[in-house]
Amino acid sequence: MEKLTAGNLVSFIDQLDKKVNYNYLNPKNRGLIKIVSVEKSEERIWINRWNPSKGETQNTKKPTTISSEMLWRVANAISANQPFNIDRILGASFNTRSVLETLLAHTPLFHYCYPGRIESIAGQSKIKKGHKHLIWTPDKPHKTGQVKETKTEIVISEVPTLEVVYDSLIYPVDYQLTEMSVDIQRRHSQIQVALYLIGKQLNYRTWIAQNDKGILYQQKRLGELDGVIGSLNSEKLLVAYDEARLAALLIDCIWFKNGKLMPAVMEVEHSTGITSGLTRMKNFQDRFIPLQDIRYVIVAPDEVRDKVVKEANKPQFHSLNTRFFPYSAVEELTALCQKRKIRGVTEEFLDCYMEPVLNK
Repeated sequence: MEKLTAGNLVSFIDQLDKKVNYNYLNPKNRGLIKIVSVEKSEERIWINRWNPSKGETQNTKKPTTISSEMLWRVANAISANQPFNIDRILGASFNTRSVLETLLAHTPLFHYCYPGRIESIAGQSKIKKGHKHLIWTPDKPHKTGQVKETKTEIVISEVPTLEVVYDSLIYPVDYQLTEMSVDIQRRHSQIQVALYLIGKQLNYRTWIAQNDKGILYQQKRLGELDGVIGSLNSEKLLVAYDEARLAALLIDCIWFKNGKLMPAVMEVEHSTGITSGLTRMKNFQDRFIPLQDIRYVIVAPDEVRDKVVKEANKPQFHSLNTRFFPYSAVEELTALCQKRKIRGVTEEFLDCYMEPVLNK
């Protein structure tokens, strides 16, 4: 087995005793974890977690999931005998990161280790004690239900190997910043450009909000870039839905595919506008046919995930089945597009970067 899949990780965890309460791998976390159920066909794991030191009991906490998307993100980053850090893989996404780390460490083929860390200061490099990592050791199993540390001489460079480079953005004199500062608006526009670049690499045509088309990027207006839709009037999917077309005009980004599909409707919300973005998408959804393949996505900084989850779970937004596309995931995917020119990937690959946040 050269590469792992989400299904592999599910199978590994399914072998653990579901009657046992597991201690976190980090001894400072005094909480407990219990596996409630494993859904192999859905590649999903239900767990319960609580902290007795805070007076919590298992019965006072609702079960939550380790999702297929999360498992795929981690599985795709694992190579045999190579340390990996779940927090670095997932950024601030998914609030069950430590749970997944703990459960994997209790399975036979995963050890934990502390690889050396390369620190560079003023041109001088030193190897210092590193952070905790997991390591997949398919040829060195340990006892199920226990954790085991493996000593390693491997060292890790924590300098990012993928970088996103944004060309300069120029705003027209008459451009309205509304309530956003220049810096926030620039970040908002950079993420719109990143979504366009991802869409272009995946052979999608991209709609950019009507009021943002005049922004200059690479000496062209956004509305003039190759693959950006100039007008929604000619879009086959929207021809029979005038109200939906009007509702779509100010949506930050929409991907179209082959004139027949709409892979994603996305609102970029930097900090405080989660509800307004959800409302714009819901307004569009209510005026359009219910295509099953449409993803309704909030694109926002990693640190506002909890707010996205809270707002997306309000009853009026349930039909959106909202996904969260954190900035870190956007830029990771953009960097891959820029550096590797990825092609031929499936939309399931795209789903690995967008976390469903609706509590079911």
